[in-house]
Amino acid sequence: MDKTNNGMNKRFYIALLLVAIAGFSNAQKRDTVIVELAKTSKVIFTIQDKKDIEILKQYDFQKLFQDIINKVEKGDTTALPQKDSAHVASTNTEVDDTYWHKHNHDNDDDEDDDNDDDWASWRENYTHWGKSWQSFNFDLGINNYLSKGKFPDGDNAAYAVKPWGSWYIAANSIQRSRMGKNFFLDWGIGVSWYNFKFDNADTHISKTDNEVVFAPDTRGYNYMKSKLMATYVNASFIPVLDFSDHNKKHRLWDNKGESFRIGLGPYIGYRIGSHSKMVYKDHGPREKDKDHDNFYLNNLRYGARLQVGFRSTDLFFNYDMNQLFSHNKGPNLNAFSFGIVF
Repeated sequence: MDKTNNGMNKRFYIALLLVAIAGFSNAQKRDTVIVELAKTSKVIFTIQDKKDIEILKQYDFQKLFQDIINKVEKGDTTALPQKDSAHVASTNTEVDDTYWHKHNHDNDDDEDDDNDDDWASWRENYTHWGKSWQSFNFDLGINNYLSKGKFPDGDNAAYAVKPWGSWYIAANSIQRSRMGKNFFLDWGIGVSWYNFKFDNADTHISKTDNEVVFAPDTRGYNYMKSKLMATYVNASFIPVLDFSDHNKKHRLWDNKGESFRIGLGPYIGYRIGSHSKMVYKDHGPREKDKDHDNFYLNNLRYGARLQVGFRSTDLFFNYDMNQLFSHNKGPNLNAFSFGIVF
């Protein structure tokens, strides 16, 4: 190697060392990589924001180092501009423009805070598998039941219900846990209410030693409505595919999100209360008869829940796989509900 090349290499190493030392003196809580080049020469890279790695991949370092050497040879001590198109590959100018717009002021504390927030947001959305977001959901819909796959009103059964007025209501605390890029698990607990409003307002529910009985009331009042209500504490585990990769619960009033999402999974519930209610008039104001009893209702309910959503609207469908009443204690009925999620 001739003297000219040796001198150039020496100046090259000195310039790199000066640049590295200057960067190192301003570093605060940065990742540091030290590259030994010779006996007494080294290059030190310090990185505070991980996003810099993608920008550095586009640099033409040969051109950058040549400019540094030229400045040292000329005795020019001014700093190189933070962005130089000659040093960055043209295939990623849009990404680079965004980067340099965000990082143009190294000593701006507010800007550093923004950078930290950007990095935290990136990690939250794409690398925190298993991270959960909590929300309160409300189900509002209609409930009914099937007897051997058919609606009881087809047989004019006394326990047939009105489709409108048999409300299903639920309040749930749901955790959404990220399991993959577009895969989530919606799991949580809640309370739900079945309201079975009978088609015949004079239907009276009674309980014998062997079974629950549905029969017309014989008192001859002016009947207004009759229904059976049951309250459950529930737990659900619903795997969800969300093609918008949205980590938080979509809200009906947000009007955000453009993609489709669907989930299907199990739930289980435990009955914590039940009662019947009749409303009628007997030559005067309305009167109510309430009878708090279990009516041989099963203490447990379990089934499958389907959730379908698009944009900011989510619909649900629940189907109880076990029967509403205990075996041989009442009609063979499987309850279901459907409606909208708030």
